[in-house]
Amino acid sequence: MALRSEPTARQVRLAVELRRLRHAAGLPAREAAALLGVSSVQISHIESALAGVSEERLRRLASHYACADREFVDALVMMATDRTRGWWEEYREQLPTPFLDLSELEHHAAFRWDVDFLHIPGLLQTENYARVLFSRRVPELTQSEVESRVRHRMQRRTIIGGPSPTPYEAVLHEAALRIRLGGKATSRAQLAHILELSEADHITVRVIPFDLDDFADVTAAMVYAGGTVPKLDTVVRDGPHGALLIDSEAQLNVFRTLFRRVERVSLDPERSRDLIHRLTKEL
Repeated sequence: MALRSEPTARQVRLAVELRRLRHAAGLPAREAAALLGVSSVQISHIESALAGVSEERLRRLASHYACADREFVDALVMMATDRTRGWWEEYREQLPTPFLDLSELEHHAAFRWDVDFLHIPGLLQTENYARVLFSRRVPELTQSEVESRVRHRMQRRTIIGGPSPTPYEAVLHEAALRIRLGGKATSRAQLAHILELSEADHITVRVIPFDLDDFADVTAAMVYAGGTVPKLDTVVRDGPHGALLIDSEAQLNVFRTLFRRVERVSLDPERSRDLIHRLTKEL
């Protein structure tokens, strides 16, 4: 079987978790290879996401690694056997890979948390707001590139607007709501859109007001995608060369704590809606 030339983030995560299980068991790759009757090179390919692994082999490895967490192993099996070709694949030749990885991550997420200080999170953006953001990228994008990114961003919203929506919570700083992009009309429509979405039972929007004293818990945007089990949660942070996916348990605990802190100091949903409504009327 040919090796994968460009594994998806989900395939890479499965490979990472299998490697972690083997390392935790203190076993060399050659022992795992002997168990499956393959070469050490094949184990290397599996643990590098260059090759897949069957359910039977994955369960044998997990048992040999003394992993007693059945829910975790079942979740890994789902990752290994899922052959779904997501809608984002149509953009594979149009957009950078991190865009597709984020779509795949969101599609499989059990829940989503966002924290943002300067911009409206992508899942809450209107088409015009997104278009303004992409049109101001440096280096400048072509019109075709801008439109591809806008279409992709709008399709991402299906996870909170489709028939089986994902529970979603966003914590926004008041600055993100006040910064005007594309003029008053675009900003007004964007705020109205957030108000409309916040009425849904599965969507919670909270605002950190300007007048909050001594707040410096989080200084950059954060996307937190819940996995089928907590061990498979993922944090996405924007970096200078693209999105950075964080999945170590220690770091996940840090970001869980940070999110709970910003959630605790933010306004409750009703007061947040009141603030957004007031800002809308001021435009």
